[in-house]
Amino acid sequence: MSKLNFGNAQTDSNKQAIKFILTLICLYIVFSQGNLFMNSVMNPEARFYNSYISDHFNYIQGLKSALIKPAASIIRLFGFYVIYNYQDVMVVNGPQLRINYSCLGLGVMSFLTAFVLSFPSTWKSTFKMLVIGLVVIYILNIFRIAGLGILLGFFKSQRHNFTYHHEIFNVLVYLCVFGMLYIWIGRKPKAQSLKVKAESGKLKAESKKRKEN
Repeated sequence: MSKLNFGNAQTDSNKQAIKFILTLICLYIVFSQGNLFMNSVMNPEARFYNSYISDHFNYIQGLKSALIKPAASIIRLFGFYVIYNYQDVMVVNGPQLRINYSCLGLGVMSFLTAFVLSFPSTWKSTFKMLVIGLVVIYILNIFRIAGLGILLGFFKSQRHNFTYHHEIFNVLVYLCVFGMLYIWIGRKPKAQSLKVKAESGKLKAESKKRKEN
């Protein structure tokens, strides 16, 4: 009987793992490709451009502005004079940084969102992890843009050494994301264990009362 229960538990575990992986892949494709499509919808030079959506629902430009303004403020703290518009950060006597779609971090945001929504958890825990993760990625991206402007401003002759900042940023952010997910997942068995112990204690107390009666 114990072998049968173990076999059923293992089968259920395998089914959950397969469901998680398939859901993760599907959601990641939907989010990542959906963002790419929406970028095309909101870009006047792109194939699927729609002026109404671009004027009223352009969250991509909103994210650009939300990155550019605080990054420019940080660069100013280091004594640089900064001018910016809807897509460029221009440091006087320094670099000009163009914030393209690839700079927004939507790829790693799509992965994080897909993973958290796919993983079996309570809605409260899922929402909390999703908000924390997205905010961390956003803040890291601000410091990446600001740091690039500051470094290129101070080390003008070394600009060729900062060619791979996108790749370095992606590696660092994914490491941070995996670290957060590892901590988040690791806390769940403890919570489940405490819940089981609490229920077990409750059953023992009820059993004791019945015996006394």
